[in-house]
Amino acid sequence: MKLPPHLSIKGGHLYIGGHDCIALAEKYGTPLYVTSEDRICEHFRDYQKALSARYNKVQVLFAAKANGNLAVMRALAQLGAGADVFSSGELALALEAGMPAKKLLFNGSSKTHNDLALAVQHGVKVSVDSLDELHQLDAVARKAGKVAEISFRVNPALEVPTHPKIATGLATSKFGIPHERIPAAYREALACKNVKPVGIHCHIGSQILDVVPFVKAAEVMVRIAKELSEMGVKLEFLDLGGGLGIPYHHDTDPAPSPEDYAKAVMPVFLAGMKAAGIIPELWIEPGRFLVADSTVLLTRVNSTKAAHKRFANVDAGFNLLIRPAMYDAYHEVIVANRADASLTTEYTVTGPICETGDILAPDRKLPELAAGDLIAVLDAGAYGYAMSSQYNGRPRCPEVLIHGKDVALMRRSETLADLTGTMLRPPWQR
Repeated sequence: MKLPPHLSIKGGHLYIGGHDCIALAEKYGTPLYVTSEDRICEHFRDYQKALSARYNKVQVLFAAKANGNLAVMRALAQLGAGADVFSSGELALALEAGMPAKKLLFNGSSKTHNDLALAVQHGVKVSVDSLDELHQLDAVARKAGKVAEISFRVNPALEVPTHPKIATGLATSKFGIPHERIPAAYREALACKNVKPVGIHCHIGSQILDVVPFVKAAEVMVRIAKELSEMGVKLEFLDLGGGLGIPYHHDTDPAPSPEDYAKAVMPVFLAGMKAAGIIPELWIEPGRFLVADSTVLLTRVNSTKAAHKRFANVDAGFNLLIRPAMYDAYHEVIVANRADASLTTEYTVTGPICETGDILAPDRKLPELAAGDLIAVLDAGAYGYAMSSQYNGRPRCPEVLIHGKDVALMRRSETLADLTGTMLRPPWQR
């Protein structure tokens, strides 16, 4: 298996960022998320370099939904990242991580009154998803005595090669306003007294391994940007969203890079801006590409079983990594304590959850396994802990961050007390 450069095998053990996964599991216990901060920063710099080499007004927003750990967001903030946030919670995390409000975009198709009020309070730009939301935001800003800066989210009606549950730019998607209705939406916004349209936004989906859909989206966006400019809308930014995927199948998936993305998309963007006669900031929103391969999920084998197939029962399930159960997503797995052993036996790696679908990795060739072996699930940094739960009454595991030679907890493990920490006793049960 081809490993990314921050993973290596030494003396039969899997290492991440120069640290022995076996030693980490022994120190912090399992299950355990382990993340390389250096790898995340490397990916961010690759994006920044590829785009800035072609245009000098670039802002990279981290898609906070991919990984909401403050330590991860703080590392990106220190490099100049902003964030695409999807809730009041993500907005609060981004601000606490040190991301300036001017580098945030509050996205989403179903914002509450409190969401809008918080965005207005902090001066965070809002990607408006409907005319109903536009007028709600106008009223919230009027009550606060402020003017809210907005973009509209464009639905470009594009088919993209990804799982249908994460294709967000389809004509049938719940997200955005159909592209042909966007000019009318901006005319309505211009008539409002407490909103100011300053940008335009789209996002076509996630885990896309072909740059062509991004080019098509850019073509739609620059065409609309020209029309809006002719209407008198002063666009300060054009946000092309994120969605660049990673090679979960390490040996076979295509792996377009930020340079590949920039080479394909930037000529369309630059030509479009020249035709429109404007020089707005270019915003993009990578999430998965920045954080996915930075992280391994370490999980201990509890037992093995021979039935209609051979099972390896481990201590992490879809309570900690739901992607395989939710999307039939593929993650490479390595026996971390015998990473160079021959792959002799087919196992299905299953978790401890009371659901038949609690399968992390079906039908994988691995060394002969025994209780106590340590399995590393790769590429777990995006939509891993971020989508975890306490299902079946299981406290969530700790997260560890690696930076050079340093290692530290960036989230403690939950305890049994945490399961009931927010629960109250109704008065009739006392």
